[in-house]
Amino acid sequence: MKKISIIIPVYNTEKYLRKCFDSVINQSYKNIEMVIINDGSKDNSEKIINEYKDKYPEIVSYYSKENTGVADTRNFGIEKAKGDYIMFLDSDDYIDEALFKNLEKYINQDIDLIKFKLQRVNREGKLLELVPGATFENTSGQDGFNKLYSTDVLLDSPCVYLIKKDIFTNNNLKFKVGTEHEDFGLMPFVIVLAKTMISINFYGYYYVQSDNSITRNEDYKKTLKKAYDALAHYDNAMEFLEKLKLDKLTKQNVKIYYTNAIILKTKELQPEDQEKYIKEIKNRKMTKNIKIRNLKQLIKKILLCIDIKLYLKIK
Repeated sequence: MKKISIIIPVYNTEKYLRKCFDSVINQSYKNIEMVIINDGSKDNSEKIINEYKDKYPEIVSYYSKENTGVADTRNFGIEKAKGDYIMFLDSDDYIDEALFKNLEKYINQDIDLIKFKLQRVNREGKLLELVPGATFENTSGQDGFNKLYSTDVLLDSPCVYLIKKDIFTNNNLKFKVGTEHEDFGLMPFVIVLAKTMISINFYGYYYVQSDNSITRNEDYKKTLKKAYDALAHYDNAMEFLEKLKLDKLTKQNVKIYYTNAIILKTKELQPEDQEKYIKEIKNRKMTKNIKIRNLKQLIKKILLCIDIKLYLKIK
């Protein structure tokens, strides 16, 4: 039975920890390891973590460090993980107790990357939304990306994948420290570098919508930083992409994915910053990444070349 390491970065989430930890402890699939990293919490998180470490020493691996952010903490967790597979679980969320049992069939087939689905819930556990996404049988990571890139809103969320640790270690993949949207910069490459991949229709991840959720509580300064960090991720992605031996179609679609995401960022910016951001897009000549495969795409590309703001109105 292959071992699964669940990497859980913790930062000031004492209200949610027990539900998060219990959802892992109570899995019917038993060969698991909880890699808990306390990222400099100031609340009672450490006290709760120690309770679980003492009660479940055979499962819990606990590390404490100064606050360096989620990207660095995930990288730390990957280094410490002893499992064949890795999963990332945010400490204010939780998973279905049957998640790994539902994935066991594919784990036994030694599939590199197993994608499942996410549901948004409130703090009481009431369903808010089942987030849709494509499902498909065993294929390559490249083909999987090509099926997902234009439709799956959670393509770059690491929390909806069970990932062979070898994908990270063999390709020296790491989350970019000190940036926002670190998932955006890395996960497309985790996908395309997987030799085998499957996407199943099981809603195994519960994303808790709370007052402290990142998407609910951010100021404009952070929004602006996210936009420019996304540009930096784009630059790094284009450089890394050229080093990889991928199919021509996959390379095109990776470029399209990043380009569309960057262009959509302009919607979130104030007029003055929007103009500056559009200049950055034009300086990178991103419009050349948009491929014309039908009449609608032809019209969109013409509009994109003329006026990005006009293009956004029909997105």
